Amino acid sequence: MEEDGNLQIGNSNYNGEEEGDPESNTMNQPLLKRHRTLSSTPLALVGTKVSHIESLDYEINENDLFKHDWRSRSKAQVFQYIFAKWTLACLVGLLTGLIATLINLAVENIAGYKLLAVGYYIGQDRFMTGLMVFTGANLGLTLVATVLVVYFAPTAAGPGIPEIKAYLNGIVGSIGAVAAGLDLGKEGPLVHIGSCIASLLGQGGPDNHRIKWRWLRYFNNDRDRRDLITCGSASGVCAAFRSPVGGVLFALEEVATWWRSALLWRTFFSTAVVVVVLRAFIEICNSGKCGLFGKGGLIMFDVSHVEVRYHAVDIIPVTLIGVFGGILGSLYNHFLHKVLRLYNLINQKGKIHKVLLSLSVSLFTSVCLYGLPFLAECKPCNPSIGETCPTNGRSGNFKQFNCPNGYYNDLATLFLTTNDDAVRNVFSSNTPNEFSMVSLWIFFGLYCILGLITFGIATPSGLFLPIILMGSAYGRMLGQAMGSYTKIDQGLYAVLGAASLMAGSMRMTVSLCVIFLELTNNLLLLPITMFVLLIAKTVGDSFNLSIYEIILHLKGLPFLEANPEPWMRNLTVGELGDAKPPVVTLQGVEKVANIVDVLRNTTHNAFPVLDGEDSVTGAATELHGLILRAHLVKVLKKRWFLNEKRRTEEWEVREKFTPVELAEREDNFDEVAITSSEMQLYVDLHPLTNTTPYTVVQSMSVAKALVLFRSVGLRHLLVVPKIQASGMSPVIGILTRQDLRAYNILQAFPHLDKHKSEKLR
Repeated sequence: MEEDGNLQIGNSNYNGEEEGDPESNTMNQPLLKRHRTLSSTPLALVGTKVSHIESLDYEINENDLFKHDWRSRSKAQVFQYIFAKWTLACLVGLLTGLIATLINLAVENIAGYKLLAVGYYIGQDRFMTGLMVFTGANLGLTLVATVLVVYFAPTAAGPGIPEIKAYLNGIVGSIGAVAAGLDLGKEGPLVHIGSCIASLLGQGGPDNHRIKWRWLRYFNNDRDRRDLITCGSASGVCAAFRSPVGGVLFALEEVATWWRSALLWRTFFSTAVVVVVLRAFIEICNSGKCGLFGKGGLIMFDVSHVEVRYHAVDIIPVTLIGVFGGILGSLYNHFLHKVLRLYNLINQKGKIHKVLLSLSVSLFTSVCLYGLPFLAECKPCNPSIGETCPTNGRSGNFKQFNCPNGYYNDLATLFLTTNDDAVRNVFSSNTPNEFSMVSLWIFFGLYCILGLITFGIATPSGLFLPIILMGSAYGRMLGQAMGSYTKIDQGLYAVLGAASLMAGSMRMTVSLCVIFLELTNNLLLLPITMFVLLIAKTVGDSFNLSIYEIILHLKGLPFLEANPEPWMRNLTVGELGDAKPPVVTLQGVEKVANIVDVLRNTTHNAFPVLDGEDSVTGAATELHGLILRAHLVKVLKKRWFLNEKRRTEEWEVREKFTPVELAEREDNFDEVAITSSEMQLYVDLHPLTNTTPYTVVQSMSVAKALVLFRSVGLRHLLVVPKIQASGMSPVIGILTRQDLRAYNILQAFPHLDKHKSEKLR
């Protein structure tokens, strides 16, 4: 017999010496002998990769109180509920748009004044002073962003987790990090800021200072909060790229695992509000009332004026862009995985090491951005181009830097500017000779390095813009190499290169295609953009996981894949449940002492409630439902105890509890004090029990159970016996999200798919 943590695996079919083909195993041949063992740990999971992020209760808790509340709602209350949902969706879009405008205004003005100061010293040939100003300003801004993250909101680092702390500190940190010239974007923080705004609105504020308005009681459930957060994530993408339809599709393709038409309309409404807010501020800023806020403030890489012409011969370079995007995206994911593991070791040494790591990356970035343009040759200005040449201001497509009058430095044009303006310069059309091939190679190589070492430091960051910078560089290089053999403009090649690398790394297609169309404002790019995205995603999928899935695995977040693994069909939920400790159950009318013992010695979030009694064994014979831990704690706090073992009347329950109270997530058992005399009393759990939990028969395959679990958005799935025999419990197991993760299953059953187990490690 072999032990793995809390699990004991029988050796009837697996003895560690001889392994059969798991794909040839039939469902009638169990993969392990059922053998229950008690566990010293309260964690209900299979395997060892544990995440402390808890799932939410999306399932409707159909207990007696909920049914009475639902039946008693008038038409006016139903209308109020619907109106409140649309009002909150509007507020999510409005606030996300306002905060996005604030971030863009701050970034453009801070970065603008910094570049103006550097340009002043460069114009006087005081290059060392310019380097000191440039590096000092970037270090200061990075220090502000890092200190806020490290000491006040650790969850706001990197792409982050949408928690309340990431809201306020995510705004300031994003401004500092982006304005410091680091190779990161503000779209990631904006997505999470939008999600946090939605979460705060739905629950009436942070936990310590919640508003108890009557109409907010409708949103005291995880289902409506989930819908609001979906609106928030879509609003964040829309605010970052001015892409309302792309934001909706991003939420559908990448964020939400449960979707319906009503949510589609509300999400689209939120993004429409964001666009209106952004457009209003753009009109205000165009009048010069926003300081140095210019074209780069709200990302828009307009190439609508470019004539898109392509022929059959262009399918070869377009295909190459897609293939290169898939390969380079996979390589980027692979090396970023290694870097993140290294950064994890550094960050574990303490907070000061996190700060020093961020400052080191900022110092390296500043020195490279300022020093590498000295390697470029000065190029003469083309008098036929209508733009000013050369310039030394905060923006412009032809930076003079160290060149004489009438010449410009193409590397300085790309490096000494904001990331948004750098992308805009690479995307520039009708400028075939603006950038030399050597400069593009240097630009591409540096941003590949910066893209690897910057993501993962303790600052709020987004992945979109760094990948766009890398992809646009090699796309323009390929367009320049094609020369007269293609009719497609080099700027459009840069757009296709950026799209292909994003698809090769993030593995998105539909939402990415629409985002790029809304970014570039050129519908004629649609056919070749779709073609490039499909090729890049296909090539990337053949090598490794997407970057988001890699980060999920690194953090151990309980995310279930959309498609089950093939070997999951050779394992039943009954066999999976047998590898876990015995399920903890409660009686319909339970003793207070037993409830206290269960809450004190376990951390489970739900418990099956059993009824009935076998005449021979005295064991329970009926599954009444599932009761949440929070409801048990609420019962103890309210001291809803009975002197005798009996069932209560409906009016007794409504007199003590309201549906609003039961919707609160109150599971802090440490605050409950029960006297010894109260321990001998009883509690009727029937009125608070969800009488319609989702159940599966023990012979169901894990693959089928996973599809059900993910599609419905469950937190608990009860396993019931195929045949109800005398003395057998009506429930033989309970599965959670952690139990159905491929990694955790393979820790308990490594013989199922050894290759997959090594891959996930």
